[in-house]
Amino acid sequence: MSMQIFNEQATEEKAENARLSSFVGALALGDLVKSTLGPKGMNKILQSASTGEINVTNDGATILKSIQLDNAAAKILVNISKVQDDEVGDGTTSVTVLASELLREAEKLIGLKIHPQTIVEGYRLASGIALEALQKSAIDNGKDEKRFRIDLFNIARTTLSSKVLSQDKEYFANLAVDAVMRLKGSIDLEHIQIIKKVGGKLTDSYLDEGFILDKTIAVNSPKRLQNAKILIANTSMDTDKIKIFGARLKVDSTGKLAELERAEKEKMKAKVDAIAAHGINVFVNRQLIYNYPESLLAEKGILVIEHADFEGVERLSLVTGGEIASTFDRPELVKLGRCELIEEVMIGEDKLIKFSGVAAGEACTVVLRGSTSQMVDEAERSLHDALSVLSQTIKETRTVLGGGCSEMLMSNAVETYARTVTGKKAIAVEAFARALRQIPTILADNAGYDSGELVSKLRAAHYDGKNEAGLDMDHGSIGSMMELGVTESYKLKRQVVISATEAAEMIIRVDDILRAAPRRREAV
Repeated sequence: MSMQIFNEQATEEKAENARLSSFVGALALGDLVKSTLGPKGMNKILQSASTGEINVTNDGATILKSIQLDNAAAKILVNISKVQDDEVGDGTTSVTVLASELLREAEKLIGLKIHPQTIVEGYRLASGIALEALQKSAIDNGKDEKRFRIDLFNIARTTLSSKVLSQDKEYFANLAVDAVMRLKGSIDLEHIQIIKKVGGKLTDSYLDEGFILDKTIAVNSPKRLQNAKILIANTSMDTDKIKIFGARLKVDSTGKLAELERAEKEKMKAKVDAIAAHGINVFVNRQLIYNYPESLLAEKGILVIEHADFEGVERLSLVTGGEIASTFDRPELVKLGRCELIEEVMIGEDKLIKFSGVAAGEACTVVLRGSTSQMVDEAERSLHDALSVLSQTIKETRTVLGGGCSEMLMSNAVETYARTVTGKKAIAVEAFARALRQIPTILADNAGYDSGELVSKLRAAHYDGKNEAGLDMDHGSIGSMMELGVTESYKLKRQVVISATEAAEMIIRVDDILRAAPRRREAV
């Protein structure tokens, strides 16, 4: 007789059931995203239940972030895709698919009565061998500037070929490399600002040296200014009307009211004088600026930009080298921003403000155009992936080959090693090799090619010592990834294998799922 030690509504799933529900959840998630993998991957439409807003994307992390899950194991896979996104910025689908394929193999092995711990040990050995093989195959052109630029271009092109920008991947790969090269080795992507403007077509997008602020210049200010000294502020400039909310003023004559207003005006005038005393010719404020202070500043020949929202102000301070001020009594302590030229530019229908020759010479802005807001959003996600991978590659300059080449290389190394392993672990090591082979298989399947034939040809090519053989996705054949320039970042591939193995291990070790009883609402 079993004793009831849990609350009635708490549930427990034991051994087989727990494992089953873990595996089922993880596999379902893997199946959901695997159709988005590779250059011929498909998109998903995500529709919000509350707002009805739609997103069209094939970015693994975006898809997984947006779905509400109840399954614990599936949530673990969502987390590894998030980590992949934060760490490297791309490879989010690959890591989820690899983890779910490792679990699919593990499920078969558990069906053969192999203990989960044995599987975990086998996987751990196999991932060590796989990473070793990957490291040996990595090429480093970090010292050779010309070759490295070609590497970066190829990486950007490979990343973009599986995204919405694949039609214009040459164009955007160049754009991404130019933007990242401007950072001069910094990996702070904050310096690259992306502005989205619907209208035009994707190839109307361009990289602009300098910083663009999505605001307009105040009415009375000059529309062009050279050698700008900028004060960036976050202060209220709207006290020229009495507005103490909910306050009631009782005055015995209109004269008194005028007096109050005059006092307010004097206060504002003093504030404007204090601001002008900094010796500036540009004043950017995060908050609104009312007509009166605006006209006072204009009289002093100061160009005024108001309501430059928080992100705009933060970025502006970053790239112009100024600090955000909120008090103006000690001008000598305030750090002003500098830039060579401020002018109004037109993008599509809108006027924006362009800051050229900013203090942080590496700052630049990518202006993205496209026919619909969904298109522009997805273009931004794709570009973000490319920029992230490139900035990581500048730090870790090694590269490996894509197109299923690295996976097959690792798979073969693991398979060769499996023959030397004694005991049941060997079966798990072989399973790991099979899971790695699933990546090229899915790539081929998504393109509608015969994956069985292609993958066996690829495997044979690697056994023949053709270490750069991979899938030529345009012709549905085996080709040299080196010649085709299908290059990926070593750090990205390494992270995929590490994260997927760790997540799979974690889920394989589960033998019990406990769900707490929901908290009762207290009767009021």
